[in-house]
Amino acid sequence: MSGLQVYAPLLALGTWMTIKLALISLLLSLFLGLLGAGAKLSTSRAARWMARLYTTLIRGVPDLVLMLLIFYGLQTWLGQLTDRLGWAYIEIDAFTAGVMTLGFIYGAYFTETLRGAILAVPFGQIEAARAYGLSPMQCFCRVLFPQMMRFALPGLGNNWLVLLKATSLVSIIGLAELVKAASDAGKSSFQLFNFLVLAAVIYLLIAVASNSVLHRLERRFAVGFERGAR
Repeated sequence: MSGLQVYAPLLALGTWMTIKLALISLLLSLFLGLLGAGAKLSTSRAARWMARLYTTLIRGVPDLVLMLLIFYGLQTWLGQLTDRLGWAYIEIDAFTAGVMTLGFIYGAYFTETLRGAILAVPFGQIEAARAYGLSPMQCFCRVLFPQMMRFALPGLGNNWLVLLKATSLVSIIGLAELVKAASDAGKSSFQLFNFLVLAAVIYLLIAVASNSVLHRLERRFAVGFERGAR
């Protein structure tokens, strides 16, 4: 592939953009997932209703449609808002829009995963922590989180891999991630098939590395459980 040397920097930048986009979106998804799981398990009817509406909406609308709605709809809304307030025009760049969209979408899936993991932890563990005088934050960090992660990691790992592949959708709004970089390089060199195969191999390598990290995390959070089972 003679064009590989010429377009290798472009592919490297696209790969880095994909990884950065996926990781930041993952952090936002986890944050929204924790909020959504807490809302679904809340005693507040309004909070439960809002969380249910959020997850139903996300699971019912295609990712691509949501991305276009958020990118163009939010940009239009911000433009109208700045006009009314007399502020300078605010433009949402493709990377920010991609992070917001992916984080918002997969936050709904993480909500269900984390809710199930929280419910899998025996409530007596939380009651015992409270009886020892631990604050709510200490209960979460020292008791609930380590145990819920043992149940959540398989689902979180699956969602992470799906999120990683979904970063390719951001090319539709102009972000130069891996798929767009490979597509541009392939069209310029008339070797589109070869560059798309190369992009697929890069995605596969990232997925393999991710699986290795996830396997280590699963072993790490299962240590106490394995000892207890013996």
